[in-house]
Amino acid sequence: MSSLPFTKLAAEAELAILSVLRGCSLTKNVQDTLVSKDTVIKKDKSPVTVADLSAQALISLHLLAHFPKDEIIGEEDTGELRANAPLREKVVDLVNAGFGREEGWGKGKTFSEDEILTAIDAGSATGGASGRFWTIDPVDGTSGFIRHQQFAVCLALIVDGAVELGVIGCPNLGPEPAAIGEEVVPNGKGVLMVAVRGEGSWSRPLDSANYTKLTLPPSPPASNPLTFLESVEAGHSAHGIQQRIGALLGVQRPSLRMDSQAKYACLARGEGGVYLRIPTKYSGGKDYQEKIWDHASGALLIAESGGVCSDMWGKPLDFSVGRTLKGNEGIVAAGKDMHTRAVEAVKQAVEEAQKSKI
Repeated sequence: MSSLPFTKLAAEAELAILSVLRGCSLTKNVQDTLVSKDTVIKKDKSPVTVADLSAQALISLHLLAHFPKDEIIGEEDTGELRANAPLREKVVDLVNAGFGREEGWGKGKTFSEDEILTAIDAGSATGGASGRFWTIDPVDGTSGFIRHQQFAVCLALIVDGAVELGVIGCPNLGPEPAAIGEEVVPNGKGVLMVAVRGEGSWSRPLDSANYTKLTLPPSPPASNPLTFLESVEAGHSAHGIQQRIGALLGVQRPSLRMDSQAKYACLARGEGGVYLRIPTKYSGGKDYQEKIWDHASGALLIAESGGVCSDMWGKPLDFSVGRTLKGNEGIVAAGKDMHTRAVEAVKQAVEEAQKSKI
């Protein structure tokens, strides 16, 4: 880890990178062998797999060992796990196997079932405007993970309400541009991206500590026409309104659709041009508050790459109000000039949609 390209929060960054790398290895191995019994449906009807639970435990164990005073906000808890002995046993095995990969702290260490369950439930913090806490999305894009497509392992450090460090591991992305189409299938051996507030953003292959600095241009170059980055699931964003936004901006290519913060990773390295997430309530769907673990790492990655990540109205994302972004609506991320144009198009498209209902 001596080749880290930054000095601020070096100890935190080194540990975060190690834990995400191990999380990527664990989750990718599970994805490659995933069977139906490895997935359960939570009370909110969303899926969770042994990979989600194991990766959260693995990352939390790293954090608890090195930064015991820091709180943790994790997506998962042990509710399903405590009621399912076969699933619980598999999670324990996966976590302990995860400490056999990658040199560094805990290699070869074995943890008990109680330690692993405690580590998962350590993610129950509420967050807020003061102090330090970490937020984990162990498998961001579980639906894409189950489809054997794109997903991400994400970890961010938030200090006094501001994201200071973000790490995104994308086991199925490669160095080459992602393919444009309805869905994005795996196209590489994986990349890891790191952002530190005030020190830039960087990309590296999962299997090499060769870092490349990321720079997001203010607007897409003429040689790379504008494309939207969107969620695959129609229930995650208002695709119809986003299509109108595209028309206002002169988009002529299909959207680049994928699950997870892999969209932020692609945008940061110049693919696409605008990441949009317009709430489905503006097209007749249910209201929804974005979760901080879904955007903390990606928002910092875009900012440190030279872009802007805000809500759909151009308002900065507020990570100081708890486990959700309840003070914000939707997401717009892009290069600085493109972002201004995109927010104006969002406002016009939403206004048109609301008038059409009158």
